[in-house]
Amino acid sequence: MFACAAQALTATLPAAAADATPRRYSRARLVDASGRPLRARSLAANRNFIFHYPFAGTPCFLLNLGRPTKPAAKLKTASEETYEWPGGVGAGRSIVAYSAICAHRLTYPTREISFISYREEKSAGSRFAHVIHCCSEHSQYDPAEGAKVLAGPAPQPLAAILLDYDPKSDNLYATGTLGGELFNEFFSKYEFRLALDFQGRPKTAVEGHCVVSELTDYCRQQVKC
Repeated sequence: MFACAAQALTATLPAAAADATPRRYSRARLVDASGRPLRARSLAANRNFIFHYPFAGTPCFLLNLGRPTKPAAKLKTASEETYEWPGGVGAGRSIVAYSAICAHRLTYPTREISFISYREEKSAGSRFAHVIHCCSEHSQYDPAEGAKVLAGPAPQPLAAILLDYDPKSDNLYATGTLGGELFNEFFSKYEFRLALDFQGRPKTAVEGHCVVSELTDYCRQQVKC
């Protein structure tokens, strides 16, 4: 049985913005809006879900791609460091999670609006289906291959959120990140807004659990392109 509680972290952010070494943060169980453990098998396929990890103000996408995924080798951060994404988790290895902070201009979902989301279908702004698409400047990422960049100006994949899966309980846990983190830049760019949105504590380390919501419930408007 996996432990529910996680050890406290220091408030210090990682010094490097892009480091291919996996970073281990507090182990946090994914739960629904009522606080019940999220069951992996209940996660609808091809829908946008959002949670915040490893800090209170850093949003992440949780996706069930509806098909198995395989590890993706030799992804690169903007600083040219390589890493291997381990693939999806769950009974069908179809569940993945990524930072929802675009690697180009740090666009991210807010309560009011989101210019970035997973798109199952092609669109006028994308010849690709099944991608995470940022409408700010049309960066597009493949969530089935470590969020590698398929199109647009993004210099690196979205940072992956590392997940653990307990097959006995069907529970999911966030445990860390892999790839090019952009948290320092993100907090610097949006310092004032994040302080307002997260009661002055956007850098608080997440501990114990993360609340998962559908993006349609979390965000008032999603921009399509």
